[in-house]
Amino acid sequence: MKRTIKTHKIRIGDISISYYLKEATAQSNKTIVFIHGFPFNKNSWRPQLESLADDVTGIAIDVRGHGLSTMGHGFFSIDVFAKDLKVFIEKLKLDPIILCGVSMGGYIALRAYELFPEKIIGLILSDTHHLADNNEGKQKRFDSIQALLEHGKRPFAIGFVSNLFAKKTIENLPETVELIKSSIRRNNIRSICATLLALASRTGTSAVLSKINIPTLIIRGSEDKITPRPHMEELHQAIAHSQYVELEGCGHLPNLEDVAGFNKLMNDFLTEI
Repeated sequence: MKRTIKTHKIRIGDISISYYLKEATAQSNKTIVFIHGFPFNKNSWRPQLESLADDVTGIAIDVRGHGLSTMGHGFFSIDVFAKDLKVFIEKLKLDPIILCGVSMGGYIALRAYELFPEKIIGLILSDTHHLADNNEGKQKRFDSIQALLEHGKRPFAIGFVSNLFAKKTIENLPETVELIKSSIRRNNIRSICATLLALASRTGTSAVLSKINIPTLIIRGSEDKITPRPHMEELHQAIAHSQYVELEGCGHLPNLEDVAGFNKLMNDFLTEI
């Protein structure tokens, strides 16, 4: 029986969270929850949901203020995003889960492990790291806010995408580039600016890395211009049960730039848990 991906909404505190659900058709207790990067939405995980084995339930959420999830009070932080996730997991009675996050989604996943490790049995961390922004990084985010307020989303989306993907992706996968541009344009400027402030103010999660005692898969696009290789190698060295893989010819979103390669790594990992 072919499984369909269905869209759902659920009330969590002061917001409604929109999510995709692909239910397992075979007996299993495995559930993977996907968390997108900034400033995207759950659509970026459709290729992964479509590839899941029959015994795995897949869920991809729109983080507060992104996609079709509402903003609520509007004061964002990585901590707020992680606590939203905790209530979501509890309300749907999902735990234990495997968490898969890319970029900002990885920051949320690491903070989630810090807050409620008992609910998580596996981690996939893609093109992300454990460090807070330094002053230069914070200033870049503040400059982005100013540019957004002065010039709007279109130039922001164009500039963002040019830095996001490998050259090969931009040349050969125009539909992938357009998906991300469209995702950015769907978010309102207030939400994008609030998330930039959340990213600038986030705390590092270095202290939790040595406490992670569950299987962890760390994936990086070899041509990622945003997440430096040394940061991800530090992640790998600090997390005891971790595997580190680079996908050649990919930038910051290898799950979209090399769908087959990413899905194989993901599904092999899920089989082992």
